Amino acid sequence: MNILITGAGSGIGAGVAEELAKAGHRIVVTDMDAAAAQKVAEEIRGVGGQADALALDVTSDASVAALMQALPCPVEVLINNAGLQFVSRLEEFPVEKWALLVDVMLTGVARLTRALLPGMRARNFGRIVNTGSVHSLVASPFKSAYVAAKHGLLGFSKVMALETANADITINTICPAYVKTPLVEKQIAAQARTHGITENQVVNEIMLKPMPKRAFIGIDEIAGIVAFLISPAARNITGQTIVVDGGWTAQ
Repeated sequence: MNILITGAGSGIGAGVAEELAKAGHRIVVTDMDAAAAQKVAEEIRGVGGQADALALDVTSDASVAALMQALPCPVEVLINNAGLQFVSRLEEFPVEKWALLVDVMLTGVARLTRALLPGMRARNFGRIVNTGSVHSLVASPFKSAYVAAKHGLLGFSKVMALETANADITINTICPAYVKTPLVEKQIAAQARTHGITENQVVNEIMLKPMPKRAFIGIDEIAGIVAFLISPAARNITGQTIVVDGGWTAQ
C-alpha cells in the first residue's frame, strides 16, 4: 500500500515508516524538517524499500496544498503522527505555544484528513491511523495542551468513522503510554526541571510507575498494530481506540 506518515523525520513516525517499508509498503515520509524526512527515506531505500520524502507543515493550508500537488502516488493509508510537547503549569504556559500544540495534533490532523479523504472516497478505500496517547484517556499535570489535543483526537476519530461508514474507509487511534523517542527524552529533562527531581526519578516515579508492566512501549509494537489496522482483517474496526499502556488504564 501507499502510506503517508506525518512527523516521520524522527521518533515513532520514522520507526513506523521503516517497519512498514520492510513489509513491502511504499512510504511517503513527511516532516516539517525536509532534511530529516529525506534522511529517513534514504535509509529505507538503502535497504531495498520504497520511500519518497516531502516537506509538510500540518498547520499550514498552503503546505498541505503543496503536498497534494507533489504526491508521487495516491495515498491509501494516512498515519497522522506529527506531534510535539510542552510541559508547564497553565499559568506560565505561553498561549501561542498552547495553540500550536492543538494546531499540530488536532486541527492539523483534520486539515490533512480533509485533504486526502476525497481521493480515498473516489477509490472507495482508505485507512487512517492516528497516533494518540495514553493521555487521550487520562491526564497528567503540566500537559494541558497536549492532553486537550489528544482527548480531542478521539472525538474527531469517532465522528470521521461515522462520516466514512458508507465507504471502505476506517479511522482508528493508537494510544500508547511512553515510547522512548527524542520527544520523550526532552520530556524527561523538562519534567525534571518542573518537578525539581532527577531525570531517573522522572522515568521511574512519573513515567513508568503508572504502568504495571513498567516498561517503555516499543516502536515495533506500534508498527505491528498499524499493520493489523490496515489489513483486511480490520476492515470493520473503525472509530476505535487501541490502548497500548502496559496496564495503566486498567487500574
